[in-house]
Amino acid sequence: MAGTKTGDGAGAGVGAGAGAEVGAGTVGGTTATVARGTTGPAGAAGAGRVGGRMGGRIGGRVRRTLLAALVASAVVIPVSAAASPDVPAPPPVAFAEDATAEVRYAANLTNLAEAARTARGAGRTGRAAKLHAMEAGGTARFLAFDGHGTGRAVEVFGRLEGADRVTVLVPGSDTTLDTYQRFRAGAVALQQRLDAERPRSAVVAWLGYDTPGTISATVLTTGRADGAAAELGPFLERLRGLTGPGARLSLLCHSYGSVVCARTATGPAVTDVVLFGSPGTGARAARELPTRARIWAGRASGDWIGGVPHVRFGGIGFGADPVDPAFGARAFDAGSAGHSDYLKPGTASLDSLAAIVLGTGTDVGVPRA
Repeated sequence: MAGTKTGDGAGAGVGAGAGAEVGAGTVGGTTATVARGTTGPAGAAGAGRVGGRMGGRIGGRVRRTLLAALVASAVVIPVSAAASPDVPAPPPVAFAEDATAEVRYAANLTNLAEAARTARGAGRTGRAAKLHAMEAGGTARFLAFDGHGTGRAVEVFGRLEGADRVTVLVPGSDTTLDTYQRFRAGAVALQQRLDAERPRSAVVAWLGYDTPGTISATVLTTGRADGAAAELGPFLERLRGLTGPGARLSLLCHSYGSVVCARTATGPAVTDVVLFGSPGTGARAARELPTRARIWAGRASGDWIGGVPHVRFGGIGFGADPVDPAFGARAFDAGSAGHSDYLKPGTASLDSLAAIVLGTGTDVGVPRA
């Protein structure tokens, strides 16, 4: 996603579907003011020391408050208008635990077609057209679908049954049924890249939560991620029953999706968790994440999110930078892609992500921007 910038100093960026950066300048001058109000050399020196300590404390508080206010009030530009929460749709299909993937695909495709007809009948022609495109001429395979509001969808690319490498993509903010095609394009590109080397692979595009909007306070906090993690963990367990025996699962988590993955408890089937284009996770170090999987982190040189200040104050922000060596994640070469381009064909980032999924990725130890 493209970001807009304003101001000087450290940037404060937010969002995962679109974003912005704002500057936090230096707050100062307190010490000098106190010193000027004292006469005599001794008085000036003493006042300078007292003023320095007071100025440091006051200045620090002001800087933290200012930074929090800047982040909270950051102006972002959405890539697409968010869908109205009152979009009409049929209820999602309920499945028995032992329902096969094929049963789920057929029922959800029928539900998707009905949702398109319902939207069109309600005059929501834009949503209807997007849902029709999601049908992919009747070939789409959805493990889950809900056409209400901004929507949810879990789509499979490749043959899940029998796959021994399964990747779950977790998107960031402003990913909805109205912006779904860009998310799908990344999943398709990854599946094609994997299939070229290992046909027994599958990619699951997991839009299984209500992503935060980029114009919202929720994009700056972990609230939506906590709810999403409570959904993603059980999904990963159920997914194991639909794959080949002993399949390796990888979590690829983009932008705000990295906050989701960092809060998701995973079982032993998940071997790798990859954070890319991440604003932070809310954790101080990789060892704090609730998983035994290998943790990877990468950021492309063309990704504006590198300007985000990695702070957490009053529940706002996500703290430590995952690509900082001190965080403890394995580095991978993310190339020069932009924030929304990590899964574009022909990019170094796509090659690196595919290698991690296939088990051939290595910690390149490159400088982390």
